[in-house]
Amino acid sequence: MSSVRVHRVVDGPAAGPVVVLSNSIGSDHRMWEPQVAPLAERGFRVVRYDTRGHGASPVPPGPYDLADLGGDVLGLLDDLDVDRAHFVGLSLGGMVGMWLGTQVPDRLVSLTLCCTSAQLGPPEMWAERARTVRAEGTAAVAEAGVGRWVTPAYAQAHPDRVAYLREMIEAQPDEGYAACCAAIERMDLTGDLAKISVPALVIAGAEDPSTPAEPHGRIIADGIPDARLEIVASAAHLGSYEQPDEFTRLILGQITEER
Repeated sequence: MSSVRVHRVVDGPAAGPVVVLSNSIGSDHRMWEPQVAPLAERGFRVVRYDTRGHGASPVPPGPYDLADLGGDVLGLLDDLDVDRAHFVGLSLGGMVGMWLGTQVPDRLVSLTLCCTSAQLGPPEMWAERARTVRAEGTAAVAEAGVGRWVTPAYAQAHPDRVAYLREMIEAQPDEGYAACCAAIERMDLTGDLAKISVPALVIAGAEDPSTPAEPHGRIIADGIPDARLEIVASAAHLGSYEQPDEFTRLILGQITEER
């Protein structure tokens, strides 16, 4: 496990309980914009960061694995002098959250795992996507990425927001994106879910083509003791952005209950 100092943005009261928001592959801390004000207004200190290889964070040579990405979060908490935090992760961010839950549960108050998977194959798909990005850049996968992130109805109703999300993918460093593909390619957390002892909520999008609730969300919720699964209607893979009110309501319910 290695650690880099990731870029972070902190909002809300300095003395509030800390909520760490972890982004998906191909995005950065901006994907959580809809959640910041509602969480901060409820008294939480909201910490968003860019996963290594994304946004303004360092881009060390790949491949990366979940231990590297989890180590970055531990370094972030140490930098901020935070002993324990609520952790909310979407897709790759949720995978990092599960790793943290199995390895360092004492650093977590709760887990909220959004639109994610404990094993997201086939591995060959991720290896091929990494090759494509290294050869052609993140722009080559941006259109397909947005197509998974939001439903067709949302894309038709909000072309400006879709363009914003497409540009977000295109802005990510090629090597960082490809190196994170390798982390997902080799990931299998299914056998470790029972080790997670912190309170956990799993949120899935009803129209998520990447990590559908059945089987991905169900496997996680059934595997973590006492976890529950919530399925949000009219939401694809970036459900926190497409259906922000419902995702925020569920997140607030989880972190307020475990406050």
